[in-house]
Amino acid sequence: MERGFKFSVNQYYHLYNRGVEKREIFLNNSDYYRFLKLLYLCNSHKPVDFDNLSESEGRSFRCFEYDRGDVLVDIGAYVLMPNHFHILIKEKGDGGITKFMKKVCTGYSMYFNKKYKHSGTLFQGRFQATHLVEDRLLEYIYSYIHLNPVKIIEPNWKKNGIKKMSDVKKFLDGYVFSSYLDYKNDLKRELSSILNTEAFPGYFGTKREFSDMLDFWLDF
Repeated sequence: MERGFKFSVNQYYHLYNRGVEKREIFLNNSDYYRFLKLLYLCNSHKPVDFDNLSESEGRSFRCFEYDRGDVLVDIGAYVLMPNHFHILIKEKGDGGITKFMKKVCTGYSMYFNKKYKHSGTLFQGRFQATHLVEDRLLEYIYSYIHLNPVKIIEPNWKKNGIKKMSDVKKFLDGYVFSSYLDYKNDLKRELSSILNTEAFPGYFGTKREFSDMLDFWLDF
């Protein structure tokens, strides 16, 4: 993010960052779940309750029962990849995004460094941000974020197309480290607590409309 970049209240942004030198920042499922828990707990004016983040909990999401009070930002979509992440976010109040991201990235870096005895910087500088001014870009970002995991099984799909669509869709249906399942399925996950979809335009009147949009970009 460039110095002097200013977020505006009630505006939408695409945030992203990766590991320094493109190193992996999520080495196992516990790492992914730690970051997801931070997306929820750090979205608060209160200090982070690290007691709710004990590694002994494993996949337990007791932390999502924590009363955060007023939140700093609204999150509309996200995806975690082995060496980077993407978040669709809305600024609720002055300084909300900056404070939220500092809490998340600092909290995760402390966890990672302690767990893996790593020293030095984990992330590649400050997070990057794109202001989604145009409506068409805001709508497209849902596809961009949720189709990111396709690169894991078909790295060159955007250039060469999808080799086997059924395998790609099965993979996406099993990829839990994004908000894809929250938009595709009617069943509400505990992880759905991270999102506030009502703060974003209602581009998808039905689950089918969401799936159709992703199919369009997969076939594009």
